[in-house]
Amino acid sequence: MKTLPRADVAIVGGGWAGLLMAKELGARTGLSVVVLERGKPRSANDYTDGMDELDYAIRLRMMQDVSKETLTFRHTSKDRALPIRQFASFLPGTGVGGSGEHWTGIVPRFLPDAFEVHTRTVERYGAKRLPENHSIQDWGITYAELEPFYTRAERLLGVSGKMGLDPFEGPRSAEYPTPPVKMGYFPSLFVTAARSLGYHPAPTASANLSTPYRNPDGIIRPACQYCGYCERFGCMVGAKAQPTNTLLPVIARQKNVTIRTGANVRRVLHKDGKATGVQYRDASGEEFVQPAGVVMLASWTLNNTRLLLLSKIGEPYDPATGKGHVGRNLTHQSQSRAVTLFFDRPLNRFMGAGANGANIRDLDGDCFDHGPLDFVRGAFIVAHALGFRPIANFGVVPPSVKTNWGAEWKKAAIEAFDCTANMGISGEHLAYRTNYLDLDPTYRDANGDPLLRMTMDWNDNERNMIRYVSAKMAEVGRAMGAREVLTPPLARRYDVVTYKSTHLQGGTIMGTSPANSVLNTWLQHWQMSNLFVLGGSSFPQNPSGNPTLTILAQTLRTADAIVNRYAKRPGPLA
Repeated sequence: MKTLPRADVAIVGGGWAGLLMAKELGARTGLSVVVLERGKPRSANDYTDGMDELDYAIRLRMMQDVSKETLTFRHTSKDRALPIRQFASFLPGTGVGGSGEHWTGIVPRFLPDAFEVHTRTVERYGAKRLPENHSIQDWGITYAELEPFYTRAERLLGVSGKMGLDPFEGPRSAEYPTPPVKMGYFPSLFVTAARSLGYHPAPTASANLSTPYRNPDGIIRPACQYCGYCERFGCMVGAKAQPTNTLLPVIARQKNVTIRTGANVRRVLHKDGKATGVQYRDASGEEFVQPAGVVMLASWTLNNTRLLLLSKIGEPYDPATGKGHVGRNLTHQSQSRAVTLFFDRPLNRFMGAGANGANIRDLDGDCFDHGPLDFVRGAFIVAHALGFRPIANFGVVPPSVKTNWGAEWKKAAIEAFDCTANMGISGEHLAYRTNYLDLDPTYRDANGDPLLRMTMDWNDNERNMIRYVSAKMAEVGRAMGAREVLTPPLARRYDVVTYKSTHLQGGTIMGTSPANSVLNTWLQHWQMSNLFVLGGSSFPQNPSGNPTLTILAQTLRTADAIVNRYAKRPGPLA
């Protein structure tokens, strides 16, 4: 095993969080920074002629290779966990840029009450309204504390939107950097119908630019061309903000930042309560030790948690006793694309962008009275013109079609293709004591390390919430003129074979004390002050909307604390 020269900072993971932190430290300090990314290098030029739907959207070219590393899944602690052989419920990215290369670009801010769910719910409805067996807790920070960093993150990405149209949005210190994107035909129908029923639709905040934009780092990107190739693809023109077109050009100018690809970090090394570096294996199988003064985990939610467990840092969560915090509060999102609408007219589905459309938050968070209802919290609801592609999106037929094969089905599928659309329902997922992560005692990856084990199931609160919200959106669909409306309920059991979102959160949660969390509110490990954990694994539970903007805002807040405080006087920030 070869020991490399010491770096001041070693960052594990080259996605949005890791590269943003590297950019900030590289620009504002003289610290030497090494980013260790186990995937391949990428650049914005890789996507100029790469819009192959079969390769990217079906064969998942940009995703983690399950033949080398996956995870195991079970519903309860009493069940036997089995390996996931093909990612479907969520799609972890790999390579420089991570999931930030193939995301949709939907970037809402979380509602202010999302950071104080426990306090706000108890104050309004009483502690008995919290679901049985919950492990909900406040974040330890408020929306007001994060708001300046939301604004900085929006300027970094050039977010397109318009303030003042959503009455439920938290207070803003600045207008969106760019105007809303041009709205497609289907979301325009949604806006009219939703308003007629008393809802408050607003353009979805989009990291796909509506106009050419120059961000504070001097990065210039063009406007969206509405080609419809956002989700699972890198942007061919650079209109969608991605690490490769937003962060890498800046990092390339920083001599104190190095990005090392093919570096699969297996352990965080530590001694006497301090992280001393990381151990990784390169693409050829050779083992290296990268010593570092500060270690930051900035990989995906599940990988952050697995690294802490493999490295024996912190106490693993035990659901039987409630002790330990590493792996606790695993959450996903309750459902997405839940309401399918069938029209008698074409919708021009082939055009669009990942965040092209409108959303409503009338049924989100605690924006409506839950007093007479059998659930708490709500959902972020969108109507988007995503740009539907001919392979993955073909074959959806109305419920009135009673066959699923043959000439009749083919004719119906062709007729329905451009007359079908979805309203997305991203339901909040509360934290429960029974949903968690730990190491699998049986299965191992290609390096011989234990796989991560995922124990997860839905609860009545989420089932009841999706049933209620879906019924409300079916009313909107009928007001839009849909001739048939399909509203499937949330599945009785959580499954790993149907796509929901890649927004898994928790496992290394933040909080106000070592008694209730792995990290403090600066994303610093309570027991190891030179170890930071960035990303969605820090979320105590999963709010309804897409998490990327909040992850970036948190990363900027932590970067400020490191530059202004920790670098001058290393030690606990809280």
